[in-house]
Amino acid sequence: METTLVPERLGAIAEPSRFRIVELLRTGPRSVGEIVDVLQLGQPQVSRHLRILNESGLVEARRQAQRRIYSLRPQPFQELNAWLGTFALVWEDRMDKLDAYLRGAQDAPDERPAPPPPQSFCCNPSATAPT
Repeated sequence: METTLVPERLGAIAEPSRFRIVELLRTGPRSVGEIVDVLQLGQPQVSRHLRILNESGLVEARRQAQRRIYSLRPQPFQELNAWLGTFALVWEDRMDKLDAYLRGAQDAPDERPAPPPPQSFCCNPSATAPT
């Protein structure tokens, strides 16, 4: 698993507009003009964001006449998924340990002493109310 590019790729999609572009491209390839129309961003903005996504290896472009069609590259996202999966394993292990601990605590007899009975002044005729 290639992890040297993880920070760069996460940084690229951390910017909200680039994240929205990635989300849009998840549904299929789009031209710059389509991205501009759907996301209602300026064409220079979209082109700049696509350049950054392309440089980070997340998208690729192909020419179709006068247009550039952008699509997601699957490999970088598979690598990000594998990297994130390592955290899932850590949390799964921790949750298993917590589950075992809680099951052990539930099965153990209650070793705490019983609390003392509550004191009541309202029903004892010999008790006097505070003044």
